Amino acid sequence: MKSVMLTIKGFFMGIANIIPGVSGGTIALIVGIYEDFIRAISHFFTNFKKNIMFLIPIFIGMGLSILLLSKVIDYSYNHFPVAVTLFFMGLVIGGVPLIKKNIDESKEQNKVINYILSLFTFALVIFFAFAPVIFSTDMEVSFANMNVTSYILLFFVGVIAAATMVIPGISGSLVLMLLGYYYPVIACIKDITKFEVNNIIILGVFGLGILTGIIFISKIIEYLFKNYKNSTYYAVLGFIIASIIAIPVSTIINVDNISINIIEVIIGLILLAVGTAISYYLGDKE
Repeated sequence: MKSVMLTIKGFFMGIANIIPGVSGGTIALIVGIYEDFIRAISHFFTNFKKNIMFLIPIFIGMGLSILLLSKVIDYSYNHFPVAVTLFFMGLVIGGVPLIKKNIDESKEQNKVINYILSLFTFALVIFFAFAPVIFSTDMEVSFANMNVTSYILLFFVGVIAAATMVIPGISGSLVLMLLGYYYPVIACIKDITKFEVNNIIILGVFGLGILTGIIFISKIIEYLFKNYKNSTYYAVLGFIIASIIAIPVSTIINVDNISINIIEVIIGLILLAVGTAISYYLGDKE
């Protein structure tokens, strides 16, 4: 049963990494596996059997959602943006109580510093949300005629994307969009079932970069949780609250010709409640 729950949680993490403005790290946090996820990656070989049994269901869930739903999510996001956006807002909202529960108010702490951290991380996420407007994002990379330099650059883009995927509140897909790699990578994922050698090599190099980035950033995050747990959670709270604003902002920026109709709004409000209930429920389950 535990493996099934981990697979379901990984499934939602995978979906989150497809949608610009939504962070897989945020979903991991609100469904209650973030610290364990970071610890398992950071100490992967220390307790190999335990860590691999924990991580495999999560990565299976992530892989299934990305491979099976990338086209569905892409279509839904572009044709029913209001409903999809409200659903993901619900997922984030439902996880806020869990974040607050992880803050130990009995411990002595400097609340002024903690509030400043929350404000800083809140502002950081809002900045990233509006970054496509502030900076030009017309640049798009082509994977045609890749050379050694192109593959090295792709690897480091994977490292950067991984860091933002792991950090709650900062969307890895949005960062990829700013770098011009989002649509080419999504196109490769959509075509992976064709088993073209070029696509497999591109996704392999990109995946290796992601793996490297996750291992590196997990060490830093684990250190922060171990030595400054309350302050780190206050910072995370800023990330999460800002995400509730960043998700609709990202939708407005990235989806062309959004038309709002009453039926989609009603369905969206229902999905908002469903998303809230799902994340609140999953966050309470091991």
